[in-house]
Amino acid sequence: MNDDLTELPYDKCLELISGGVVGRVGICVDSVPRIIPVNYALIDEAVVFRTAPYTLLGEHAWRRNLAFQVDHLDYAGHKGWSVLATGPGEMVDDERELSSIREVWDPRPWAGGSRILYIRLRWEELTGRRIGSYWPREDEMPVRRTLG
Repeated sequence: MNDDLTELPYDKCLELISGGVVGRVGICVDSVPRIIPVNYALIDEAVVFRTAPYTLLGEHAWRRNLAFQVDHLDYAGHKGWSVLATGPGEMVDDERELSSIREVWDPRPWAGGSRILYIRLRWEELTGRRIGSYWPREDEMPVRRTLG
């Protein structure tokens, strides 16, 4: 078993974050860190997710620095990877941009209720790490986004 921790190059981080469907947004509000799972899309090297205006993310995410993480763990194989994007959140309210997002991949929240607010994180830093050996492509992300 290889327990060496490996830093992932930018291109591999981009590939892994591009293929996912669910990740976690980290935000600090009133000095209290919060982690919230969201469905997301990757549009022009930015994470885009939807939320309701009255939620914690709806009230704060578009005015703060955010962290966004996707990962995969193989408990039996004692291996895993994690990709972290960090940068400022911003509200997407331009109708042309919203239309473009919807055409590429509209992040459809699993949670009920109206999630009409689109938040974008254009990362300033994208990093990743992997532990364990032998990572065939099909094992890197067991659920991959597909069109159709």
